[in-house]
Amino acid sequence: MAARKSNPNLKLVAENRKARYNYHIEDDLECGIVLEGSEVKSLREGGANIAESYATVENGELWLVNASIAKYEKAKTFSHDERRRRKLLVSRRELSKLWQGIGREGMTLVPLRLYFNEKGRAKLALGLAKGKKMTDKRETEKKRDWNKQKARLLRERG
Repeated sequence: MAARKSNPNLKLVAENRKARYNYHIEDDLECGIVLEGSEVKSLREGGANIAESYATVENGELWLVNASIAKYEKAKTFSHDERRRRKLLVSRRELSKLWQGIGREGMTLVPLRLYFNEKGRAKLALGLAKGKKMTDKRETEKKRDWNKQKARLLRERG
């Protein structure tokens, strides 16, 4: 049986690891992102940060705000602004679903992952999230610590 080759187009560019710690993710959605040429080249090199960013709906369109894509050094003349607002591509049905979710108390759109799919297109995974209280964060830490301790005990005993 021949070994499968991994797809060179699949690549995780940036991940918001603190999102699952700070928010309860109730629903997630994959959407496209409108980029310039130098931004795509910079993403292929892995120069992105979505930790402080969020998504918002304005005038019937979905926008990614405060995401940082590093400047591409080889693009001298056609460079891009690092923290510009970028338009996100979703269907009207998905947009209305997100708009209804945001309308609820305390809900927000948090970027989870920025990656290239199998076809080589840049995609953003958005999560419809509700902020956690400090007690919820402590509970998450307790569960994580207990799972680590449990794995350590099982490793030692057998």
